[in-house]
Amino acid sequence: MTAISKKIYLALLPLLFIAQSCGVYNFTGGSIPENMKTVSIQFFENNAPLVVPNLSQSFTEALKERVRNQSRLSLVRGDADANFEGRITDYNIKPVSITGNSTAAQNRLTITVSVKYTNTLKQEDSFEQTFSRFKDFSLNDGSVQTQEQPLIRAINQMLTEDIFNRAFANW
Repeated sequence: MTAISKKIYLALLPLLFIAQSCGVYNFTGGSIPENMKTVSIQFFENNAPLVVPNLSQSFTEALKERVRNQSRLSLVRGDADANFEGRITDYNIKPVSITGNSTAAQNRLTITVSVKYTNTLKQEDSFEQTFSRFKDFSLNDGSVQTQEQPLIRAINQMLTEDIFNRAFANW
């Protein structure tokens, strides 16, 4: 073996191990049973004391998008192998740190969702759980109204990841 071929071999060997190890882990789809083919996601009604008009729609669509992008399941209306339903129970904005002149230096937007997941194929995997996530923001970056939609999208992403992982990755 020449010195050049030895260097190429040593450079490619770690890549081979990396490529091989990537095939072992599958985060897309989690541990969805082979016989599970369909999922139904009901509209998540907003029952929070502070109501944001598009929050129900954006959360429901974010959960559908998560399932579409990270699983092989078909979204259906009505009876399915798995079903998500629930409601948004809280939406609030609170100061988390105060400046010397009694104004909020940082604020926190929190969204809480109550979820009922029913696995019709394996009842012991079903659950009812509350999920809550938050995002901190500063009014120095703009008004609440200008920051609200990007904050909601970010929180919805975190919430749907938690819900998906709880249902399908057993986390």
